[in-house]
Amino acid sequence: DVQLQASGGGLVQAGGSLRLSCATSGFAFDDLTIGWFRQVPGKEREGVSAISTTDGNTHYADSVKGRFTISCDNAKNTVYLQINSLKPEDTAVYSCAAQPGLVVAPLAPLYRYWGQGTQVTVSS
Repeated sequence: DVQLQASGGGLVQAGGSLRLSCATSGFAFDDLTIGWFRQVPGKEREGVSAISTTDGNTHYADSVKGRFTISCDNAKNTVYLQINSLKPEDTAVYSCAAQPGLVVAPLAPLYRYWGQGTQVTVSS
């Protein structure tokens, strides 16, 4: 069966960096769109970034553009989210999701398969 597992979160000072990983299994990895999402209590889930393993197309939310970078490692069937210049407002639970085929944007209703989230906490 298909699985996604997010990892790499932690407690980081403002200005620091983290690399989140989304390990996948059970998918045809070369025909996926992988999205990263984040959510804090009381707020809607926010789409952060997405990548197509088919053509490499990427998408970033305006709030993270220039600071976050999404990439994939086909040998490991894993997608990464490099997060730099972290701000306290980046604090959230980050989750990855997958949808076979091409997806235009990291909009939650477009993704069928979801993994467990990993907590990112940014201190001042």
